[in-house]
Amino acid sequence: MKEVIEERIQEEPGDAPLQARKEGLPFVGMERATEIDTAGAAAVVPGRAARSRNVGDVVFGGLIRFSVILFLVVLAGVLFVLAVEAIPSIRNSGLGFLTGIVWNPTENIYGVFPAIFGTIMVGGIALLLASVVGVATAIYLVEYAPLWLREPAGFLIELLAYIPSVVYGLWGLLVMAPWLGTTVQPWLKQNLGWIPFFDGPPVGVGVMAATLILAIMLVPLIVSLSREALLVVPDSQREAMLALGATRWEVIRQAIVPYAHGGIFGAIILSLGRALGETMAVAMTIGGAFRIPKTAMDQGYTLASVIANQFGEAADPIYLSTLMNVGLVLFVVTAIINMGAFFLLRRMSRMQGARA
Repeated sequence: MKEVIEERIQEEPGDAPLQARKEGLPFVGMERATEIDTAGAAAVVPGRAARSRNVGDVVFGGLIRFSVILFLVVLAGVLFVLAVEAIPSIRNSGLGFLTGIVWNPTENIYGVFPAIFGTIMVGGIALLLASVVGVATAIYLVEYAPLWLREPAGFLIELLAYIPSVVYGLWGLLVMAPWLGTTVQPWLKQNLGWIPFFDGPPVGVGVMAATLILAIMLVPLIVSLSREALLVVPDSQREAMLALGATRWEVIRQAIVPYAHGGIFGAIILSLGRALGETMAVAMTIGGAFRIPKTAMDQGYTLASVIANQFGEAADPIYLSTLMNVGLVLFVVTAIINMGAFFLLRRMSRMQGARA
């Protein structure tokens, strides 16, 4: 009876593996077949997905390349238009346009050096003030401020960056400049007048007003970007220094700021571009005297404010071409300073990597 049951089990029609082994034939079972079919399906599906991804990569890469090429074309177009329009002014003034200090449209005598000097002076001092205040504010918001204050304060500071520059200029002209002329500048002249930089007539509008209003405009941008750079510093940097017994100031100075210095310096570079090219706020508060400013109270010009204040009066073709030439000089000066700052940032990053 036992032999009959075993024979039936072995010869069961549905038991194909046993039947194949009994007849000595090769057999590919259901599991093997399933593995082959599954592998084949897996080979087909990733192939379609890969083709789909390749198409997406090609389209996205094409859009990125088109955007870069479009940007370069627009940049080259702006530079070309400025250069072509400035040719009559270049023929009229030559290289003396960059070194001259006389601006007399009635006799077609143009020298833009005072505006170049004013641009670098106002932008540099404003950037220095804004960098110190902005980075200190960002460190406070990230490391010292209570949790309930960090987000609201950060949001309000970032909101200041979206206020139009003409609003800042109007406030600076009607509120800040009179206050400087009646309070701050007389005090500076009385107490620090022995310093030539503060020995000037307290008239309110001038280099000091333009510098302060520009610094106020730059602070929100520096705070926002520096804060983001400080927030990405790993907590392990702080914890390691604290575990070694360092104070909070030592942690900030030796661990946090060195780690985030690239982002902070990048924020300052972005602010530099706005400092050099800001127009309306500076034009409304710098006064408009075409001379080299010698004190903080003197009035002056920047390259951008020259274009803004005198473009409406440029009826003569040479006069209009001269303003185009001023725009070309501003373009070149901004490009040179930003490129220098960019290479300095790369050098700092390489030195930091070498020390690491």
